[in-house]
Amino acid sequence: MKISGFTFVRNAIKLYYPIVESITSILPICDEFIVAAGDSDDETTEIIRSIGSPKIKIIETVWDPKYFVGGAINAQQTNLALDHCSGDWAFYLQADEVVHERYLPVIKSKLEHYLDVPEVEGFLFAYKHFFGDYEHYQTAHGWYKYEVRIIRNGLGIRSYRSAKGFRKADGSKLRVVPVGAEIYHYGWVRPPTKMKQKQIALDSLHHSPEWVRRRHPDPTAEFDYGSLERLAKFMDTHPKVMQDRIARMDWKVSVERSPGVSNQRSRTKSRHRHNRIRVRLLSSLEKVLRTPLFERRNYILLKKFSCRS
Repeated sequence: MKISGFTFVRNAIKLYYPIVESITSILPICDEFIVAAGDSDDETTEIIRSIGSPKIKIIETVWDPKYFVGGAINAQQTNLALDHCSGDWAFYLQADEVVHERYLPVIKSKLEHYLDVPEVEGFLFAYKHFFGDYEHYQTAHGWYKYEVRIIRNGLGIRSYRSAKGFRKADGSKLRVVPVGAEIYHYGWVRPPTKMKQKQIALDSLHHSPEWVRRRHPDPTAEFDYGSLERLAKFMDTHPKVMQDRIARMDWKVSVERSPGVSNQRSRTKSRHRHNRIRVRLLSSLEKVLRTPLFERRNYILLKKFSCRS
């Protein structure tokens, strides 16, 4: 059995993506790791090379602005990396996603178990979305709970829309089973100025320059995380590869709302979806029912296999 890891990245240093941590988190179980490294304004490609692993194969790419619509560039770059994967399985991580080392034996065992079961076309991961700092994560309605991150290679599977997930060439959903592991998503844990820059960069891949200017009139502003009081407290351990980055954290986010906060400040905080009354009500209901509501599943869960997974 051969496992190919793959990802795409651009301006990881400038936008505070933990790309080195992401790659090295699954490198031990990968036989190769393909990186589509875009035309960065920083030394992103160099820091990937500095990992020094012969497993890593870098494809240097140039991002074409014609794909800067609806996030299509993300899927296009993902597919460029996927097309160079030669393994039986292709393990995808985005540049802000990391896997805890305790899951690696579990994942590898599951891939071996289903290698000769063609009905299984991919594997589903649970998600933990950290927000603001490394001690809080989102459980609110609207934050995706699961996504496909390992696919069977050689089936013509392509990245879907803005690299949200994967679909077959004919547009049909993949048949998947749970892999029994989590993805730690650090996309919302950055210094406030970096978080704002990342927002602008991401919006620029989905919307027109005019829309971006209206949305971000002051590109030098800091992102306001608001209060973290309604978020879940993280009581477990982070992946070992993240320890140095966590130790370098040099910003503070308020855990509780300050007494006497101004109306303007309060309105700023309420812009976050998880603080809106409707979302809070749906989140509470999901906790009672123990299931996501109105969830858009980009996959077909094979229950006959899931029961014994």
